[in-house]
Amino acid sequence: MRWPVMILAVLVVVLQYPLWLGKGGWLRVWDVDRQLQAQRDENYRLEQRNASLEEEVRDLKSGNDAIEERARYELGLTREGEIFVQIPQKATNRPEPIQ
Repeated sequence: MRWPVMILAVLVVVLQYPLWLGKGGWLRVWDVDRQLQAQRDENYRLEQRNASLEEEVRDLKSGNDAIEERARYELGLTREGEIFVQIPQKATNRPEPIQ
């Protein structure tokens, strides 16, 4: 009675090995699925970035407003006779003074 049970147990282990640890086993499938989801997330992020850059390129090609805005904020340029005042945002991580 012991030998048939032992043989069946060994057979189950031998048949389960490729299912879990083999080349196309479940662990490999789960890992590839996780990698696929990470790549899809990265692709989505890059598609959003590309759409934003395409919109910026369209703005720069279509008119002078976008070019003027960039010249003002990035280069600090102004028109003749114009005073440009830029107020910096308040820093939130500055420590409070000790009293």
